[in-house]
Amino acid sequence: MTAGDAATGRRVRERGLDWDIVSEPVDVVLIGGGIMSATLGTLLHRLQPEWKIVVLERLSEVAEESSNAWNNAGTGHAALCELNYMPPAADGSVDPAKAISINEQFQQSRELWSTLIGEGVLDEPSTFINATPHMTFVTGEKDVAYLKRRYEALKGQPLFAGIEYSEDSRVINQWAPLLMQRRRKGEPFAATRVPAGTDVDFGALTRQLLGSLESDGVEVRTNIEARKLRKQKDGTWRVSYRHALGRTPGTLDARFVFVGAGGWAIKLLQSSGIDEIKGYGVFPIGGQWLMTSNPVLVSQHKAKVYSQAAVGAPPMSVPHLDTRVVDGETSLLFGPFATFTPKFLKRGHWWDLITQVRFSNLFSMLKVAVTNLDLVKYLVTELAKTHKGKVESLRAFMPTAKDEDWTLLNAGQRAQVMVGGELKFGTEVISAADGSIAGLLGASPGASTAPSIMLGLLKRCFPDRIAEWEPQLRALIPSYGEQLNPQPALADEVLTATASALQINR
Repeated sequence: MTAGDAATGRRVRERGLDWDIVSEPVDVVLIGGGIMSATLGTLLHRLQPEWKIVVLERLSEVAEESSNAWNNAGTGHAALCELNYMPPAADGSVDPAKAISINEQFQQSRELWSTLIGEGVLDEPSTFINATPHMTFVTGEKDVAYLKRRYEALKGQPLFAGIEYSEDSRVINQWAPLLMQRRRKGEPFAATRVPAGTDVDFGALTRQLLGSLESDGVEVRTNIEARKLRKQKDGTWRVSYRHALGRTPGTLDARFVFVGAGGWAIKLLQSSGIDEIKGYGVFPIGGQWLMTSNPVLVSQHKAKVYSQAAVGAPPMSVPHLDTRVVDGETSLLFGPFATFTPKFLKRGHWWDLITQVRFSNLFSMLKVAVTNLDLVKYLVTELAKTHKGKVESLRAFMPTAKDEDWTLLNAGQRAQVMVGGELKFGTEVISAADGSIAGLLGASPGASTAPSIMLGLLKRCFPDRIAEWEPQLRALIPSYGEQLNPQPALADEVLTATASALQINR
């Protein structure tokens, strides 16, 4: 690069266009400025500090889509209250295996965040994580019986130590008064509570992680929209992009590419031509919250309270009444209520749903449409709900809810994975056989388990390096390579240490 080229690149950055003239491939390009890219970038920068890493974000700020605090529930997903991780079998039995697995993954998140706080990479814990009990509340004899079986299956598991169960209105009233006020007499109900739950502002966490990376030499380029990925003869990937404001085109070559762009990931992975993405499609589901900042209501509810999903509803639409802490301000959210738009991102394109269609995924997507008519019915019902109807749904949780106390807030877009004729719920990493490119599709538990997901990605994409990285990974996540639940003493040690570092309940 000549002195003139360098000066041009500097002037472009100063005008806010955030792009350079680059003559050599960079080591890593992370597409999408959300929690996934922030987490992977943090790990890779620690493991290979000499690598050149570039983050590309299509919006003017990072963490403005799924990672934004108002676009998700902020639940530190540890399966403490989410019933969809332990569905009843045909005989009514419940298996805690998946719930334990999700909890194990969240403990890795807690450990990583604790380490980064100790090193000054992250700010005070309260800027992104706050203690908030996790509860489950159900009504009706069938669901009460199920919840009791779930409690019995979990109470002896080390990672669920402290879980409480009650059918006593007086006890539940102490836990969450808004649930009990004017509750119908004779109605069967039950609740579980885990004091060690958390509320997480993933937007703040993402901004802190990327801010630290940027201050240490990682390039974070905003207003840059990645458009196409092409494999070069030398094995590198050419990332074609355009500036989101001036439409200025450009390219950037990279040895490794991660696509962490929410629903946009499917389009970029399809453009790459890798065989592994064939057959995949996504279905976008939006959401809305009812929100209140009424101090009288907020003061009476400090918990995230989940219940059973409506028939046909996706797991991400399980109704819950949540305490949220964003920028130091506390409010309550209830929902989510499903909405529909063909966009894959909140600020996506109207043709996203159609332009993803390929011969390889067409029949799978059609099968999903035919075999998920209950989901279609659910979406139609949700779309027909007025503000009054949404508050009426809230009254199943909070009988005293008043229309005027609650306002509607648009949440983020989720892109549910479709593959093999099935609609999948969760997150899936798609990677090329040579490990040179990977991307993430799906939704919950997503952000809460980002470190675990990215550790799995490192093993898949860098198998020849993972052994030499293990000492550094253990420095970041002391229990790396271990399972906590089968080791009660280790589980207790880790939970106690991270609770202290994060200033949350044990």
